[in-house]
Amino acid sequence: MTLPLALTGFATVRDVRGAFTTDDLSLALLVGSVVLVVAVAAVRLSVRSGLPSLLIYLGIGLALGEGGLGIRYDSQELTQVLGYAALVLILVEGGISTQWAGIRRSVAPAAVLATVGVAVSVVVVAVVAHLVLGWSWEVSLLIGAVVASTDAAAVFSVLRRVPLPRRISGMLEAESGFNDAPTVLLVTALASQLAPDAEGEPWWQVGALAGLELAGGALVGLAVGWLGARLLRAVATTSSALFAIGVLSMAVLAYGAADLVHTSGFIACYLAALVLGNVSLPHRPSVMGFATAIGWLAQIGLFVLLGLLASPSGFAAQLVPALVVGAAVLLGRPLSVIASCTPFRIPWRTQAFLSWAGLRGAVPIVLATVPVTAGTPGVEWMFDLVFVLVVVFTLIQAPTLPWVARALKVDAAHHRVDLAVEATPLTELGAELLEIDIGAASRLAGVRVFELRLPRGANVALVVRGGGSFVPRDVDVLRHGDQLLVVAPSAVRAAVERRLYQVSRGGRLAEWTTD
Repeated sequence: MTLPLALTGFATVRDVRGAFTTDDLSLALLVGSVVLVVAVAAVRLSVRSGLPSLLIYLGIGLALGEGGLGIRYDSQELTQVLGYAALVLILVEGGISTQWAGIRRSVAPAAVLATVGVAVSVVVVAVVAHLVLGWSWEVSLLIGAVVASTDAAAVFSVLRRVPLPRRISGMLEAESGFNDAPTVLLVTALASQLAPDAEGEPWWQVGALAGLELAGGALVGLAVGWLGARLLRAVATTSSALFAIGVLSMAVLAYGAADLVHTSGFIACYLAALVLGNVSLPHRPSVMGFATAIGWLAQIGLFVLLGLLASPSGFAAQLVPALVVGAAVLLGRPLSVIASCTPFRIPWRTQAFLSWAGLRGAVPIVLATVPVTAGTPGVEWMFDLVFVLVVVFTLIQAPTLPWVARALKVDAAHHRVDLAVEATPLTELGAELLEIDIGAASRLAGVRVFELRLPRGANVALVVRGGGSFVPRDVDVLRHGDQLLVVAPSAVRAAVERRLYQVSRGGRLAEWTTD
């Protein structure tokens, strides 16, 4: 992503001198490499400040663009193409890294939130935009659809920092993976309706077609994931790097196959990746590491590209409309959550957190290019408006999420993180390595290692405490702030997680509780 970005930035050079030369390539590689190095270094700032890295990457793009170094880039068509490609890779990374056991109970409410919830949000934003800003119903519905989708990259970035129970984090993961597909279909349909010489179609017909495309894309994704897993097992080699490329290629294949038969490629690639990430394929650590790296590269390239396309000179004129639309999004999100989650008897504290955690990011900004490329007249301002909206409300929402989770008492007492460790002995033994952070409210603190009573074969291999580490004895007492490395056979991984959650909630007497 960064190389095409850098190459695009030297369009002026190509126009003057003709074909792109090796001299241009050297300069492009230099700029692209510097951008990547700065982006990698910016992650540390992101962790310390609590801001999603997307804001820093957008800032890098703005610094390179017309308001900074003066690189000229104004192709919304190319941005849409590269943006879709990046979104595919981000969704694939999200699907592969998502554990089915963690989202299984959350899939149904997340699916409703990604469909019915999107519809509620679109209507609320459209009503506010029409009544307050005086826009036509058609434009109001279009802007509502553009900003309706939560962003997978932003959500996954925040979930790495906020310790949440698996049902809540699983719902956010699944929703952000599901809702790209319906919003892309909706924005494309509404933009096409507003294009010159477009033939109007009844709303129910548009909705039925979108439903069929989503269902078809889901079937394609599940089929490609299942068949791909069988094929990859049969052709698996000793090269973990090549195998990782094959897994990601299979998930991307699902997007292309679904799109060619006029179904939703976004839902197809996400579901295919979800299947591939949850079957017993070899070289899982390498696959996870490669998918994560590709996901980060796609995020960096996408956000820098969007920052490069933005025109700071147009931000001031869109500030007030962006605040109005953003306020409407904040109003529509709780209504969407209530309508989608209440039938599943989800507690109100969880619904309140979900209402605040609906982060927007790259997806709305990319979708803001669709009306222009579709030929919709008079909507050139939409990109600047959505850009301002995403930046302002990310600054408001993202840093406060940990505080909101604690205030609503929905944060987890401890936090589990999968470690992508390339260890051949572990792979051959069918074992996995988990990292456990013991939070301030966890009742794991005060428990001796032997009192964990982990399933047979699972052991606490290392305790990290106060900047040092040691191999624990059975009688060692765990403390708040400890980090545990737990080695567990793959077959008992789920039982290990259940046991740790039980002790985290109930302490050493957890085996006598019914929770």
